[in-house]
Parts: sequence; structure tokens; C-alpha cells
Amino acid sequence: MSYSLKQTRRFARAYKKLHDNVAADVDVATEIVADNPALGEHKKGDLANLFVYKFRSQKQLYLLGYTVDEAVRLVYLEAVGPHENFYRDLKRS
Repeated sequence: MSYSLKQTRRFARAYKKLHDNVAADVDVATEIVADNPALGEHKKGDLANLFVYKFRSQKQLYLLGYTVDEAVRLVYLEAVGPHENFYRDLKRS
């Protein structure tokens, strides 16, 4: 049984700015994460509660940041974007 997905405002704003073909790849990545949230890499330090799933789109590496609430089987989609400055932008907020 897959987890439910919930978008944060940051994710929704970033998703809206993506091109259609990249957005389609993000949709596939979110479905993969919903089926098995443990696939992502668990971060340490400041971002200890964050998981990051890496995927390629348009020959560029994109990262999907999310947190998991096991009690209600819910995945919160926190952020999406290219690898460049991804972690720096997450730490700022």
C-alpha cells in the first residue's frame, strides 16, 4: 500500500515553475517515493528529518526533498529542483 502525498507551499511554487517535460518526470518520481519512501537518502545534520530522492530529467540531476510521517502514512513533498544550491536553499527557510 502506497503512502499519501501532500505538497508544501515551497514545493508547489517550485513545481509550478518547471517545464512540462520536467514536471512529468517529477510526477513519476513522486509516485516512486509514494510506493517506497525508504528509497531516498536520509540526510544528517541540519536536515536530519529530510529524505532526498535523486532523478535525472533533461540530462540534469534533480532532487526531490520530502519528509515521512509513518503514523498516518503520509509523505510531505518539501522541495524539488536541480542539484545546484538545493541544500543551501532548504537550510535558509
